[in-house]
Amino acid sequence: METTRHFVATVYVVNDGAVALHEHDKLDMWLPAGGHLDRDELPHEAAVRETREELGLDVELVTPESAGLESETARSIPKPQHFLLEDINVKDGEVGHQHVDFIYYGRAESRDIDPGPGEAPAEAWVWFTPEDLAGNEMLPADVREAGRRAIEAIEGS
Repeated sequence: METTRHFVATVYVVNDGAVALHEHDKLDMWLPAGGHLDRDELPHEAAVRETREELGLDVELVTPESAGLESETARSIPKPQHFLLEDINVKDGEVGHQHVDFIYYGRAESRDIDPGPGEAPAEAWVWFTPEDLAGNEMLPADVREAGRRAIEAIEGS
């Protein structure tokens, strides 16, 4: 079976010591804001757009320190906190669909969630503190850990 791979961007949005997550209808798991990159979009642009669409919030991406490179033909773009390869469709032990996920942490100035048309309603979103994340078996392990790290990175900056 051939594996189809799509590029996606995800943002762990943090405000006042908590991260916003919702139960994703299609995937039946709790996840942060994110989605597929548009054809003409860079990963950090998709991260900001998806957050605005899904949460109605503007975020400041918090990226790892790195020495940028520039030339006449190249420039650095904001580096994600993590790159993940995620199995989306597995059947009979074979992976049919994967996401190459650019994971960012984002700082929001408020918790006033106002999703765009066609997005999950505001009531679907829950703000999780580190204590809420710890040992919460309804959340995938990578979501718990990235959520904790995002809160730590943003509250510590």
